[in-house]
Amino acid sequence: MNASLPIPERVAADGAAAGGYSAAPVILLDQVEKTFPPRRGQQAVTALADISLAVPEGAIVGVIGRSGAGKSTLIRLVNGLEAATSGRVVVDGTDIGALNEKALRHARRSIGMIFQHFNLLARRTAYENVALPLEIAGLPAREIRARVEPLLELVGLEGKRDRYPAELSGGQKQRVGIARALATRPRVLLSDEPTSALDPETTAQILALLRKVNAELNLTVLLITHEMAVIKAVADRVAVIDGGRIVEEGTTYDVFAHPRHPTTRSFLSALTGTSLPPYVAERLRPDFAPGREAVLRIVFTGEHATDPVLSRVSRLLGIDLNIIQAQVDDIAGAPFGVIVVSAPGDAVTLAAVTSAVTRLGLATEVLGYV
Repeated sequence: MNASLPIPERVAADGAAAGGYSAAPVILLDQVEKTFPPRRGQQAVTALADISLAVPEGAIVGVIGRSGAGKSTLIRLVNGLEAATSGRVVVDGTDIGALNEKALRHARRSIGMIFQHFNLLARRTAYENVALPLEIAGLPAREIRARVEPLLELVGLEGKRDRYPAELSGGQKQRVGIARALATRPRVLLSDEPTSALDPETTAQILALLRKVNAELNLTVLLITHEMAVIKAVADRVAVIDGGRIVEEGTTYDVFAHPRHPTTRSFLSALTGTSLPPYVAERLRPDFAPGREAVLRIVFTGEHATDPVLSRVSRLLGIDLNIIQAQVDDIAGAPFGVIVVSAPGDAVTLAAVTSAVTRLGLATEVLGYV
């Protein structure tokens, strides 16, 4: 059942480059399509089309999309709750779609699952909720205790073992859910919108915990979310899904620094400072006219992220650059900044500014004129 399966060339090459990981993918989706049959005279619905995605061992890969984009369907294919219409879904060397029900139940023991709304049993304590999958697997009480107690300590709930879900906060409930997902010692952790029901402070704590279990247990994590801030905080790689298709995929830093697809840009606009202030956006025009200034977006990345570019360009060309908006951040452990400036809008000066910025190793884009 765990025989080595061939990896398509286009996915293998992409997976090998994933965030510096060279291992074969632990999760592989190969040209997957999922079509739901028609209901009550309605047409069939294609939820996913031509999905190819590789999740390297030890990586955290995020899949982001709006409601209805196909995220939840994708994760249900990985854990075998749905069967692909075509293509392959391979987890830890096992073709999930080729398994019968008994073999699928066995395979799921290596796949942990974290749910959006915790899915805890109200009449079981934190300890008993974590122990549940081990009881189902038939482990003796002594072995269950030897697994559950360290897990409660790992997620910071050793003092809450006898509390019921109604006595726990949302963050504590999600910690129980994470411990339960880890109880069977999975190779893969699937996380479906794990923070959407939590406040910002608790969200940060849960994401830090996910990073911790990823690092300490060498878990491969596939994370589904509609929040780019979650991707920024925790993911090594990101795939953007829209209309059932992956429209952009790469390292988190590259996607944030150089988004190509309109859907990606929309997700990133508020988070990375790429959306213009309303007072500028309302006045922005596509063409130059006498008296108008050009509005430019300059992206600072990598080794140039902290360079004094604006002062250098101003001195070099003898012009003033007016800062409209600026934001400096940290993405995947590397500095990243966006500055929006206005500059003289005539063609000669504008060409000199963009050329000077490009020579300094930064990306620039003319957004319009005000």
